[in-house]
Amino acid sequence: MDASTIYMNRIVLITGATSGFGKAMAEKFAANKWNCIVTGRRKERLLALANELTDKYGIAVLPLVFDVQKRDEVTATIGSIPHEWKNIDVLINNAGLALGRDSFENASLDDWDTMIQTNVNGLLYVSKAVLPFMIENKKGHIINMGSVAAKEMYQFGNVYCGSKAAVDAISHTMRIDLLQHKIKVTAIHPGAAETEFAMVRFHGNEEKAKQTYTGLTPLHAHDVADIAYYCATLPPNVCINDLVVTCTAQADAVYFHRE
Repeated sequence: MDASTIYMNRIVLITGATSGFGKAMAEKFAANKWNCIVTGRRKERLLALANELTDKYGIAVLPLVFDVQKRDEVTATIGSIPHEWKNIDVLINNAGLALGRDSFENASLDDWDTMIQTNVNGLLYVSKAVLPFMIENKKGHIINMGSVAAKEMYQFGNVYCGSKAAVDAISHTMRIDLLQHKIKVTAIHPGAAETEFAMVRFHGNEEKAKQTYTGLTPLHAHDVADIAYYCATLPPNVCINDLVVTCTAQADAVYFHRE
């Protein structure tokens, strides 16, 4: 019996599903017959994704439009999902971003606030909203998307590095606290990946975004989606707690070999 048969009709909730890792993950899980709850701020993109997944893979999709930064919105939206969607097997806290790459004294306070609110608080709000369902079911798996920036600090990374280091620490403590509920917690820390990440970081500056990947073959969204799916479909007695993944040309958050 293959994995798609074993895991079909399970439910995954993916935040930040309108692009990048989140969209690729939704496609990966849907292709393997998981029903998907997908969330995002961009309504048109989210509804288009939901329709695409339903039409292509014949699974059920529940699109939820909300901003993970807004605690009351997160709590109300997830708390009011239909009963048949509350049996969430896997939560992937994917929503996150980097904004700016400036020296500490020159960095934007608005960028800092957005990164902390999205990367840290958003993860906490969504996790707290979903956990009651998992605790009642006495099972579940939370996958938090971190970054190699959580493991090594680098110049001009300041608050982005800090926010992802927080994800790393929170994931570890979640794993400890949730042992009693038989809930797995995995942190996945990708390196350079060619998604919208660099465009967002550099506020739409295409030239700077392209330079991020010059001279190397970066990770692609589907690479990280494959890894998340692998982690989510291991036997019940197996949990990958912490996983760092880079492209072959990258050793860590600092060292690259560019052709």
